[in-house]
Amino acid sequence: MARKNKQLPLLEKVEITDIAAEGKAIAKVDEKVVFVPFVAPGDVVDIQITRKKNKYAEGRAVFFHTYSEQRSEPFCEHFGTCGGCKWQHIPYEEQIRHKHKQVIDNLTRIGKIEAEEVFPILGSERTTFYRNKLEYTFSNKRWLTEEQIKSGESFAMDGLGFHIPGMFDKVLDIRKCWLQDDISNRIRLAVREYCLSHEGYPFFDLRNQEGLMRTLMIRTTSTGDLMVVVVFFYEDRERCEALLSYLVEQFPEITSLQYVINGKANDTITDQDVIVFHGKDHIIEQMEGLSFKIGPKSFYQTNSEQAYTLYKVAREFAGLTGDELVYDLYTGTGTIANFVSRQARKVIGIEYVPEAIEDAKVNSAYNKIENTLFFAGDMKDILNEDFITEHGRPDVIITDPPRAGMHDDVIKTILFAAPERIVYVSCNPATQARDLQLLNDLYAVKKVQPVDMFPHTHHVENVVLLEKR
Repeated sequence: MARKNKQLPLLEKVEITDIAAEGKAIAKVDEKVVFVPFVAPGDVVDIQITRKKNKYAEGRAVFFHTYSEQRSEPFCEHFGTCGGCKWQHIPYEEQIRHKHKQVIDNLTRIGKIEAEEVFPILGSERTTFYRNKLEYTFSNKRWLTEEQIKSGESFAMDGLGFHIPGMFDKVLDIRKCWLQDDISNRIRLAVREYCLSHEGYPFFDLRNQEGLMRTLMIRTTSTGDLMVVVVFFYEDRERCEALLSYLVEQFPEITSLQYVINGKANDTITDQDVIVFHGKDHIIEQMEGLSFKIGPKSFYQTNSEQAYTLYKVAREFAGLTGDELVYDLYTGTGTIANFVSRQARKVIGIEYVPEAIEDAKVNSAYNKIENTLFFAGDMKDILNEDFITEHGRPDVIITDPPRAGMHDDVIKTILFAAPERIVYVSCNPATQARDLQLLNDLYAVKKVQPVDMFPHTHHVENVVLLEKR
């Protein structure tokens, strides 16, 4: 049954039937699919339609008639407003079941792939406080929830937290985040309180590009190292140093305190100078006896424990005996390349970001690894037939591309190189399935291992072993 409001219809007593992509759930009304966030299969809800297309609609649940048995109590006070951890209301066992199903659906529906072995998804032992990096944004236009607006109270509009999805200039003020060790919450709240209680620390206005306080990044490691990077919009030496000195005094556990003056229109600091105020210019993460130096611009998997699980799967699938030449494509800071180097004759890593390749070289030297070689540049430009002729045909290729997957030219070069085995690590099973279809004439999918890196989100990693037919 549906009744019209002034804009879009309200659908009453609709049962949610399944989980969809991007973390939303599905209902079907009059043969049309309706996507709804923050609900679970089995919920019976009233849905306010917010967007209507020919083949589907989007909406939000405005009233619950019945709650599903497949439901957990969300643990975070910001659930339903914050863009992260959208699956808190679904038991973790159900989350990983849906993620496993998502991987298989993509392989069969998009890739038309039949794998010989599909292993059960490897869930994360820790489902809260599992991230090693978080970035917060200062904003003078704090997002207010519907409840806060309806309360009639007046609220301070300065906030330090996460962007509201789809609204670049609105930030949700976070009181407690369950993603990173609680030191992250204590530092964020201390910085927020200091700036609000001292004059001259205006929070950034993202729309008008003004205000001193811009972003805050906190990184932790399993070794106990702690990095804090404060980004200011302009230089105010007296105030910047006062805030940073306060952090040193209040949090002696900080091993690397750095800052950036970023006057650009965007928040990225990859092209900015990072200045050390206190401690080292890096922190150290360890994995299986290897040490990895992580700087403020370094890429490192944000779930350290599950990254180790992921890399062990990739190494096992590679089947290395010590005699192989391995190409590690999209090597990042060389974590996988260095991780598998002990079991290979030689590993060649290629990555687009020059700073990442410098980190990869540093990490090899730091661990006294001498059988790695790294190249920086666009993958489709570097990895060509001349490169393979010069450096040798790989026995194994490990590839871990970004969410968009591999460029067609890269796939063509892989087919030319014709390694015995390909290990494809992906953060997007849909583009992975597309690429596997393009490799299908020459390679068969032997093994599939999904790995959950991000509990309470819809994201899932997948490792696939391909062998030459």
